Amino acid sequence: MRIESSVTSVTWIPSEAIEGMPKVPFELGIAHYDEPPPDVLDDLDALHARDAFREANELKAFIEVRNGRIVDYGYRGRALVAKTRVRVGPKEMRFAAVKYPLLQDEPEVGPDWVRFVQTAGGHMGLPAPRRVRGRPFFRVASASAWTTLQLVMYADGTSRGSLIGASPFPRHWVYDKDGRLIEKSAAIDFETWWREAHGEGTPWGGEDSPTLVTAVESELERELSWQLLRGEHELPRRELEPGDVLVEQGSVGRDLYLLLDGALDVEVDGATVAQLGPGAIVGERALLEGGARTSTLRAATRCRLAVVAFDDIDERALRELAAAHRRERRETA
Repeated sequence: MRIESSVTSVTWIPSEAIEGMPKVPFELGIAHYDEPPPDVLDDLDALHARDAFREANELKAFIEVRNGRIVDYGYRGRALVAKTRVRVGPKEMRFAAVKYPLLQDEPEVGPDWVRFVQTAGGHMGLPAPRRVRGRPFFRVASASAWTTLQLVMYADGTSRGSLIGASPFPRHWVYDKDGRLIEKSAAIDFETWWREAHGEGTPWGGEDSPTLVTAVESELERELSWQLLRGEHELPRRELEPGDVLVEQGSVGRDLYLLLDGALDVEVDGATVAQLGPGAIVGERALLEGGARTSTLRAATRCRLAVVAFDDIDERALRELAAAHRRERRETA
């Protein structure tokens, strides 16, 4: 019996992901940020045709099973790299990107499983002159972006995929074989990427970068965050360094927070019970349940957050979100 499975990553540039001088072309409308990828990935080729992402890594594989034993296996993966779109006046020009060779590790075979690992990536075709760390100390080509995916397939027909390495910029979303969003890279580090993601500092030079991934927030949170970031007025921002506390359990607070980048540890009575990633909305229970914070939120990485006023969000949606968070807390307990 032949069993096939897959895991796919989509790489895209969210708004506010770029810092310093490289941000200027985005602010002037010459370059562009990307819309968030869909919650369900049902047509990767259609997204690619619309240049709706920067890169995609599609790790497909198969195993042959006879009498409960794996007798054959192999890769069926590919990489997709979008063109770079640049607007000059009323015209938009597209430049072909540079796609790197697909890297596929020799499959690791266990008694009833096979592990596949695939790396895909590239860089935009436009020049990006900058000083870099390490030789040659100055580069013209853009920094490289990539993802490394793992897919473990079992003789019983089950499989699990995950992101095990990635460039520190931009954002990477991961989908399972059914196209469901299953995890996200948590933190963007533009400065490290801009200065170090070249030559030997890439998988093609022998060095990958581990990446912190977080669970996917709810569909409701994604919808609310989308509405908030595109509201009539710009939301105030906060930044946290690792270890900084956003809110303390038992304290009184009236602000909501939308996590734009990074990861927050959720602590209850001194114990870490969960970790939140980009897109999470926090602080609603204090507003709806008497004003006291129900947990401590501590930065696990450098974090950027938007501060949300109570009037900026629909109260019915807020109560639905609070109910979902209570269910999650009970399940965790």
